[in-house]
Amino acid sequence: MLATMQMGLIGGQRAMTPLATVAVAAARGELPADNGAPKLLGHPLVAAGAVLLAIGEMAGDKQKTAPDRIVPIGLAARFVTSAIAGAALAPRRQRWLAAAVGGVVAVAASYPGWRLRMTSMRRYGQTPTGFAEDAAVLAGAAAIVRRAGA
Repeated sequence: MLATMQMGLIGGQRAMTPLATVAVAAARGELPADNGAPKLLGHPLVAAGAVLLAIGEMAGDKQKTAPDRIVPIGLAARFVTSAIAGAALAPRRQRWLAAAVGGVVAVAASYPGWRLRMTSMRRYGQTPTGFAEDAAVLAGAAAIVRRAGA
């Protein structure tokens, strides 16, 4: 369940990264054996679509018009994508619990992540802080999936 909680932390910062990360891992056959991921998640088109959405989110995050991650639709997206990712990283018998944990952790992590980003933006600006956050999120998500699949 640790990987599920960690991916929820990632989801609190970027909504699409958890889904993209586990979809790519599923397409490559790198998820843990007996995982709770839906079969569709491993389809190459699903993985490609999720990656494109994650890239779009990261690009949009650098725009002045980007909404805060704590708006209701953003929180809902974080819950759903992190729930799917959480289930994919957990054993099939725990998929519903893992989905709930992943989603709840993502929503809870959104608030301190948003506060830190707002504080950082005042000093460093939106684009540099966005790129730093992207790097941390991508590195973290990749490490989580790599450890979970090992």
